[in-house]
Amino acid sequence: MTVANGVGACFGEPDASVLVTHPVRDARFSVTRLRCRLDGELGRLVRLPADDSYFLMLYFKDVMHCDVTDDGCDGDIQRYRQGSICLVDLAHGANVRLVSDLDALGFHLPRRLFREVSEFALAPSLTGLRCLRGEIDDVMLNLAQALLPLFGEDDNGPGPVLPHIAIAICAHLLHSYPERAGASDAGLSIWQEKAVKDFMIDHWTEDFSLAETAAATHLTEDDLAAGFVSVTGQAPEQWLLRYRIGRAKHYLTGGGEPLATIAARCGFADEAHFTEAFRTVTGVSPSAWRARWLQ
Repeated sequence: MTVANGVGACFGEPDASVLVTHPVRDARFSVTRLRCRLDGELGRLVRLPADDSYFLMLYFKDVMHCDVTDDGCDGDIQRYRQGSICLVDLAHGANVRLVSDLDALGFHLPRRLFREVSEFALAPSLTGLRCLRGEIDDVMLNLAQALLPLFGEDDNGPGPVLPHIAIAICAHLLHSYPERAGASDAGLSIWQEKAVKDFMIDHWTEDFSLAETAAATHLTEDDLAAGFVSVTGQAPEQWLLRYRIGRAKHYLTGGGEPLATIAARCGFADEAHFTEAFRTVTGVSPSAWRARWLQ
C-alpha cells in the first residue's frame, strides 16, 4: 500500500479527500481529511507503510487508539486530546488500532520536503524530528483550521494558498521539534513525556508540586526534571507556564472578560502574577496583547 493518493486507504477510508502540492520544488506535501466512523467495529487496524517520511496527525476531537507491534500485539490504549498532534517517523512504518471514531487531518511529509523548506524558508536544517504523542500545539491547530476550507474547493484545485500553508507547517515543525542529541539516552520515553504532560494538563489550574507529578507518572523527581529538559529543552514548570499562557490567550480573544477573572481561571494567584508571567512569555502585558488581537 502506498500514500500516492493520501493516507485515506491506510485508515480504511479510500475515498477520503486529499490536498496535494509541491510547495518548493519536487517534494510532495499531502494532507488527508480523515473522518473514520467505527460503527460498531471493536477496533480498526491502521498500517502506514515504511517510507522516508514523517506522518503527522492533528486531532479535531478527542480520540482513543493504541500502537500495534509488528507481531500484532496491542499496546496500551491512549487518549489523544482535541487540538493535539502525533508526529511519527515512518522509517520502519507504523501500526495503530483505532478504538473510537476519528476526526483529524493526516499529513504525509517526506524528509526531502523538509530539506527543501529549510533552504527556501531559512528554517533549521533537518537532522531529525522528535517523535511526539499527544502534544498540544496551537500553531498547528490554527494552520489545520486554515486548511479545512480548501477541501471544499472545486476541481480547479485549492488555489495558491496551499503551498504557503504547507511551507508554514514544515517550518514550524523544524523550529519547534528538532531531534535533540542524546535525548534518547538521558531523556524520557515518548510515553513518559506524554504521561507527564497529560498530568500537568489535567491539573493545569491547580497548584501542584514536581513531587506530585513524579509520583503520578512513576518517576523520581530527579529523573523527571532532567529527562523533561533533555527531550523538550524546557523545565516542567516552564512548559506548564507556557501552556497556561496559551490558554489565557484563548480567553483574552473571547471578549471583555476582566484580567483578574482570566488570571484565576488559568491558575495564577492574582492579576499581578498573571501580568508578570504573561509579559515574561510574550514580551507584552495581557491588556496590550488583547488590544493588538482585537485591532
